[in-house]
Amino acid sequence: MLTRFEQAIGLIDEANAADPNQELHDGEPCPKELLYSQRMTGWLERLEPGASEPLRLAARAQHIRRWEIPRETYPMDRQGYRAWRTDLGKFHAQASAAILGKAGYDKQTIERVGSLLRKENLKTDPDCQTLEDVICLVFLENHFEEFARQHDEEKLLNIVRRTWKKMSERGHEAALELRLPAGARRIVEKALA
Repeated sequence: MLTRFEQAIGLIDEANAADPNQELHDGEPCPKELLYSQRMTGWLERLEPGASEPLRLAARAQHIRRWEIPRETYPMDRQGYRAWRTDLGKFHAQASAAILGKAGYDKQTIERVGSLLRKENLKTDPDCQTLEDVICLVFLENHFEEFARQHDEEKLLNIVRRTWKKMSERGHEAALELRLPAGARRIVEKALA
């Protein structure tokens, strides 16, 4: 019989497996958000092996059903980006709440996971900061190179600097150990110089 944690992870994965967007992984197409959630779990296990159960659930649900709220439906400026991110946080919290309730979690745990997904108390809540570090590490390791091909250097430098500000010292140390392709490494080094 599955534990409620295993049941919740299975339901989150099932929801993310419905992502119509695909990403190649080891030469095979994979639903993009399913792969993302697995990467989140992997980085969390590396960064914080003793993570609390709410943090482990939040990491897995970080992008749950994200494709349902496309970036293009918001103005393509900084204000539109912020509004999109805020709405996504609320959406992910609601989507995970339904799953966690179905798996038998109590209201307190569901609210805690929602708080983490909405990034409440980012710099003062250690779990929220760890989640942010994991998000940034997954981005740098798996998405930055492709992102860099689509944007000019000045924008990339600003994004790396903003990403760096969100991270803790522990996150910085992990990021500096990443094996980034030469072009991406050059941008990161230039941004941090």
